[in-house]
Amino acid sequence: MRQRIAVVGGGPGGLAFARVLHRHGHPVAVFERDPAPDARPPGGTLDLHEGLGQLALDKAGLLADFQALSRPEGQAMRILDTDGTVLRDWRPRPDDRANPEIDRRQLRDLLLGPLDVQWGRGVTQVVPGARDGVLVQFADGRQEAFDLVVGADGAWSRVRPAVSSATPHYTGVTFVETFLDDVDTRHPDLARLIGDGSLGVYGVNRALVAQRNSGGHVKVYAQFRVPLDWHTNLDLADVEAVRSSLLALFDGWAARVLDLLRHGTAFVNRPLYVLPVSHTWTHTPGVTLLGDAAHLMPPLGAGANLAMLEGAELAESIAAGAEDLDEVVRAFEEQMWVRAGRWATITAAGLERLVSPDPAEALALFDQVQPS
Repeated sequence: MRQRIAVVGGGPGGLAFARVLHRHGHPVAVFERDPAPDARPPGGTLDLHEGLGQLALDKAGLLADFQALSRPEGQAMRILDTDGTVLRDWRPRPDDRANPEIDRRQLRDLLLGPLDVQWGRGVTQVVPGARDGVLVQFADGRQEAFDLVVGADGAWSRVRPAVSSATPHYTGVTFVETFLDDVDTRHPDLARLIGDGSLGVYGVNRALVAQRNSGGHVKVYAQFRVPLDWHTNLDLADVEAVRSSLLALFDGWAARVLDLLRHGTAFVNRPLYVLPVSHTWTHTPGVTLLGDAAHLMPPLGAGANLAMLEGAELAESIAAGAEDLDEVVRAFEEQMWVRAGRWATITAAGLERLVSPDPAEALALFDQVQPS
């Protein structure tokens, strides 16, 4: 008999897991708490790495489709000083496909394909060790039993407590996100400043980063070190008040850089949380985690890539027909912990350098990772 398998979470990792299983003809239940695919903004652009996210798409049979949608030109990176001086201007070669960008919405739709996701099925608890398998309890009061439940439900996972008592902790860094639409027409000077990819400006314990998405949409992130309650006396729903607060925080920076904030349409507070770098758990039959549920780390290009590859690898191992599902999951966890621990260490160190008392640390970091 085929094992009863469920994945909780319809993000890149959960969908990659489900899509690879589907490709191999193995049924899987996908539960997502959002009521519909477009229930909330899908987030910004992602760079998918050749040996990580792109490999996962290859395992799902979707690499060619991804290449048709992706934006290799989005790999461009420009670094400015706070006075507006261009310090670095990296541009990809015409044949560079190492880390092309794709909008999250496009990636989600690509992965969804024929999958039958159960939208609006919020999970409240997962209980291993039941007589009929692992029980998944839903917000509507129903419950279902499975042989394996994969938690791909992000930072505040409802599956994680079934295997681990760890909870995310605040890094000391907060992002405030805003955006610009139709940037090439409405803000041509900013469009030229940003270029085809990303723009980064780094100061003392703060930064401004802008990233092109498709269709003239640009995401802007004000990044700074503050207490978690930094906004206690600020109404985050008051756009002009938030804008004024941010402009004061970045006072003295070049006017053309601050225009990224002046023209922002709305502002969203996003404090950065992480799990412990070496987060592991005692293996629990019938339950496992992947992606942010397993190894939440700073958003420096690794998280979605790791989640997708983990989902694809676990699905492939299950589809290979191994008789002992528990041994498959145990082996997957051991491999995931080693790789995730390495990337968690890298990204934690990276965040320390990008939002640093010494802005030269950010520039030095980019010099290390950008091609010469």
